[in-house]
Amino acid sequence: MQFPDDDNGQLLNEIAEAGVDLSQLHNVDFFILFEQKPQAEKFAQAIAEDELAPNTELQQCPDTGVWEVVTTVKMVPVHELLGQTEQYIESIANSHEGYGDGWGIMAPE
Repeated sequence: MQFPDDDNGQLLNEIAEAGVDLSQLHNVDFFILFEQKPQAEKFAQAIAEDELAPNTELQQCPDTGVWEVVTTVKMVPVHELLGQTEQYIESIANSHEGYGDGWGIMAPE
């Protein structure tokens, strides 16, 4: 399977090589970082109300103190759709002083 030559394409290639079937629905986790907890909480509430991404988890990194919201979207991880979803979530995060830190898929055990 061929993927575009960019960060998302490289990650999709690595995931495919790990044996994940990318033609199936997966829970894709998008990671959004915040310096302040109130902004993270507001974003988590806003994105949880969005039909695209109702599942969120807020946690604080014990090493850096940065707040992370993990937003899970159930989707077929197609390159173009991943990029569009990432941009959409980041646009909401940016309005709450947050920024994207990539995405991932849990490999099957």
